[in-house]
Amino acid sequence: MSAARSAPIARLVPTVTAALAALVLVTAPASAQQTVNFTFGGFVPRGYDARVHDDVLVANRDFLHFEISDFHSVAVGGEWLLPLGRFLEAGVGVSYTSDTVPSVYTDFVDSDGTEINQKTQMRRIPVDFTARVLPFGHSSPIQPYVGGGLTAIRWHYSEFGEFIDFDNGRQVFDGEFTADGTRAGFVGLGGVRFVAKRYTAGFEFRYYRADAPLDDRFAGSRLDLGGWTYQATGGFRF
Repeated sequence: MSAARSAPIARLVPTVTAALAALVLVTAPASAQQTVNFTFGGFVPRGYDARVHDDVLVANRDFLHFEISDFHSVAVGGEWLLPLGRFLEAGVGVSYTSDTVPSVYTDFVDSDGTEINQKTQMRRIPVDFTARVLPFGHSSPIQPYVGGGLTAIRWHYSEFGEFIDFDNGRQVFDGEFTADGTRAGFVGLGGVRFVAKRYTAGFEFRYYRADAPLDDRFAGSRLDLGGWTYQATGGFRF
């Protein structure tokens, strides 16, 4: 996603939030039950061949030994669900994923023969603004659903440890390179939940599409923030 495309999306986030709130006030009946959800699962980043052009992890694999799958991480979060009539609802939620992956240079070692070690950390905090359709309605004890919306991902990326300066006789040095920011993107979701009085439980997947720019300190100019989240859900209605 280019910066030109991402900027309008970022400006849409507060507009969408306000619109959802207004729609809830207009359409939600007084007796409708809101839901607070808690989620726990795992985040699976987009694979090697599916990642955005000039992704930094793909570029790093040209000279460092690690796998994209090493960045699979635990995902935890929460969400507030608001009914919009009988078959629709809106949601505002936040989740957290983070992982730190060790690596070594593939074709080089230090002057004493030891590996040149470093670590890469990627952290994501998506804030999702979603709408979903419930074909069986809010009153059904079994509620499959599908939906989507916008996400604003607060991200942090860091490489730290030992590095080779190829412009200075392949000298090994200690360093840390970090970047962070917030990027807008898209999220799609689907799942099913089971309702017993005021409590719910279920399973859900989400697919994220977003990426962020990096400066010339890094081997790649983009960081792909997308991927799949698979999670169990549990909540209570009020």
